[in-house]
Amino acid sequence: MRVLLALIVLAGAAVAASARAAEVPMSGIVDLPPPAVDSGVSVERALRDRRSIRVYAPGALTLAELGQLLWAAQGVTTPGGLRAAPSAGALYPLELRVVVGEVAGLEIGVYQYRPGAHCLERSDPRDLRPDLAAAAHQQAWVSDNAALVVISAQYGRTTGKYGPRGVRYAQLEAGHTAENLFLQATALGIATVVVGAFDDAAVTRLLRLEPGEEPLVLMPLGRPPEGR
Repeated sequence: MRVLLALIVLAGAAVAASARAAEVPMSGIVDLPPPAVDSGVSVERALRDRRSIRVYAPGALTLAELGQLLWAAQGVTTPGGLRAAPSAGALYPLELRVVVGEVAGLEIGVYQYRPGAHCLERSDPRDLRPDLAAAAHQQAWVSDNAALVVISAQYGRTTGKYGPRGVRYAQLEAGHTAENLFLQATALGIATVVVGAFDDAAVTRLLRLEPGEEPLVLMPLGRPPEGR
């Protein structure tokens, strides 16, 4: 009798636990590990060693590495919300998306970086790297990588204050952001390159960018080949 009662209690607990689990929303939010603020690699060394690399060795990135790269690009660095890259009027018109192929702990798909919460939000389950490579005039490194970062701009965030000049400010910010990511990748021993040659309309369509949002930079990420 006691065994039967114990089984009933355990079954009831399992049902309750299952019900609680069913109540958890499938939000697609992935928290990133806190960023490090000292890699042991000086800025000067990263500047010396930074090189464009277009061929990547097999191997996944870690979630911590991806989080560190995104933080260096657009992460929040002060309690007031200022970020790692400068922005005219602190208006932050840039958006970062990651097309994930091989990142430990992440499913394949497209994720948007949320700087305030330092997290990723999955927006698309598809592996768009081959399609984006086609949109980038068949540049193989846009497809053959562990992950691809896409930097885009919502110009309205800056033109609302600065008028047409705001477009230039946003594009300058994209350059700052790309270089931050590049230097952080160098410090982590991760290979990358800046890609600017692509069909804007095709990339916009593939990533389902918001109205008024324009893609500016693609940056593939991967393990460096032997000897690099």
